[in-house]
Amino acid sequence: MKPIEELTFTDDYMFGHVLRNPDICKELLERLLHIKIEKVEFPELQKTISNFYESKGIRLDVYVKGSDKIFDIEIQNNSEINLPRRTRYYQSMLDMDNLLKGEDYDNLKESFIIFLCQFDPFCQNLPCYTFVNTCRESKSLELDEGATKVFFNSTAYAQEQDVEISALLEYINTKIPTDDFTSRVNRIVEESKNNEKFRDRYITMNLHDRDIKVLAFKEGQLNAKIETAKNLIAKNIPVEVVAECTGLPLEEVEKLLEK
Repeated sequence: MKPIEELTFTDDYMFGHVLRNPDICKELLERLLHIKIEKVEFPELQKTISNFYESKGIRLDVYVKGSDKIFDIEIQNNSEINLPRRTRYYQSMLDMDNLLKGEDYDNLKESFIIFLCQFDPFCQNLPCYTFVNTCRESKSLELDEGATKVFFNSTAYAQEQDVEISALLEYINTKIPTDDFTSRVNRIVEESKNNEKFRDRYITMNLHDRDIKVLAFKEGQLNAKIETAKNLIAKNIPVEVVAECTGLPLEEVEKLLEK
């Protein structure tokens, strides 16, 4: 667990905490997407969706709803993750959540998945990469499915022509605020680290995440033992020996034999 004193805006928990401030979140979205948003809400994922994806180690950093749009804002520090595939996963979360809440697919809200990266995700030295589905045979023809993915490369902040976006990307990259907005964000970061409730929630969240990882590890170990037992049984190894070799209870091995 990273010490609270070392947390910055780009740490997942702090990032999510800061953007729970509706004014900060609204202004950040308006800056990044050049759109006007009346207000933002922070809906909870349907429990069945949330439980399934969290069991896979996937959690949305900031899930935001506008009057006619939904947004997922992610801070990304690890360049080894396959971001294009991950966006597909996140898109499925947004769509399933809205469908389970009674939306007809014709009325699905326009969605934006935004990645704020501390590296160049596509190695083209661009500050921003925007993706929509287009026809391969006719590049000007868009599918108009209402889904946009935007990746920002904070390392290229000096090349960004929009001064507000450039300042935000510079802050993400250097942790140094250079305008009013990033100064306000940085103030919330510093104040939060001295807030007792924030500190308690941060510790609790990390303990919860650790428990999930431990459980997943134990489940993986158990599955591996079962597969080993099946292989030994297939080779006609006595069940007593299989139980001793795998550490599984004898009755569990006997159940595998019955199958």
